[in-house]
Amino acid sequence: MHAEGSDVIATDLLWLPTWTLCKREITRFLRQRGRIVGAVGTPLIFWLMFGGGLYKSFQLDGVEGSYLEFTFPGAIAAILLFTAIFSMITVIDDRDNGFMQGVLVAPVSRAAIVLGKVMGASALAVGQAVVFLLFAPLAGLRPGVADVVVTIGAMVVLAVGVCGLGFWIAWRMETTQGFHAIMNLVLMPMLALSGAFFPITGAARIVGWLMTINPMTYGVALLRCSFGGVAEDTASRIHWTLALGVSVGFAALMVVLSLITARREARQAAV
Repeated sequence: MHAEGSDVIATDLLWLPTWTLCKREITRFLRQRGRIVGAVGTPLIFWLMFGGGLYKSFQLDGVEGSYLEFTFPGAIAAILLFTAIFSMITVIDDRDNGFMQGVLVAPVSRAAIVLGKVMGASALAVGQAVVFLLFAPLAGLRPGVADVVVTIGAMVVLAVGVCGLGFWIAWRMETTQGFHAIMNLVLMPMLALSGAFFPITGAARIVGWLMTINPMTYGVALLRCSFGGVAEDTASRIHWTLALGVSVGFAALMVVLSLITARREARQAAV
């Protein structure tokens, strides 16, 4: 009886608050249509401008397909990235309006705060990226049902990683201006050097080295492999198993770092 009661309490302290915070993120997003337009529209415009305007200027040696097709997985990665940026601003907003203080003093596990925020932002990111898949025919792509399912799985892994990174940075920031500055400094180069817009195989040595140590590179490679149903991304020479392993490891690392940071600062605030 005592063990069953402890399990119920543990569930109430973790999964119920996690689901509540996750649902709150989704509800807040649906009430702010500007965020929907910004998160999907910006990558779409960039994809059409770069893919449609520069496709004759790029020679993709060893890479099959048009430039629109080549950059399509990169546009999906950009959607996930932009959603992480926009969604994690709510961490700072919740602190400013007093909501986060109310959650912190409640008998709620700190893990629930991290998981609720990351899960909510990841769900929003994947949802918008799935909508973007409707534009695949514009790139000459005709993915099958199995390809779409596998691609959504890859989106989830990448979304958890970038949203975890966004939470880790946002939790340590005092203002939204500082958060934007750090996110632009960190995440924009991560996207630019991920192989989303040019292949790693033709990059300069120093650029290629930076792309190799960039975890986003493996997320984009995973999207290309899953979307095209291939074992290796020809633009990066990264096998899908390596791409999956690095992407899962990156997502797990970011969630763990976010948990450690949230618990440590919560204890310091209590002292």
